[in-house]
Amino acid sequence: MSISTRFSVGIHILSLLEINKEGVNTSDFIAKSVNTNPALIRKITGMLKNAGLVNVRPGIAGATLAKELSDITLLDVYLAVNVVSDKELFGIHENPNPACTVGRNIQDTIEPIFSVAELALEKALGVVTIEDVVKGILEKDKNEQQKNT
Repeated sequence: MSISTRFSVGIHILSLLEINKEGVNTSDFIAKSVNTNPALIRKITGMLKNAGLVNVRPGIAGATLAKELSDITLLDVYLAVNVVSDKELFGIHENPNPACTVGRNIQDTIEPIFSVAELALEKALGVVTIEDVVKGILEKDKNEQQKNT
């Protein structure tokens, strides 16, 4: 099981909105970049809008960033697209056997470890911005173009 792809698609959308800011970023255009269907893009864009990260207006084609790139962290995106329910990144199996030493104690033993890991992930995501991602994309593209010339 992995974290929902909504997270990477949300990052993709926000990065594309910046890189194509002079163009019209319709759900069809974004869907072609993500290689998915426009309905999924509209759903995720709606989540990003509800979190105050993008601007979209009914009846008017195109989405735009609602904040500066440097003000949008990966944690903002992670939270916006409801990757997981609060404090449920790591699921713990239910109903272990209480007659077994491990079964009786596993949940209480690993839950604090999982909580620390989830907080570490959130802290790491909170220091990386969409600006960092866009710079990385443009740098990789520039290096690739230089290799091909």
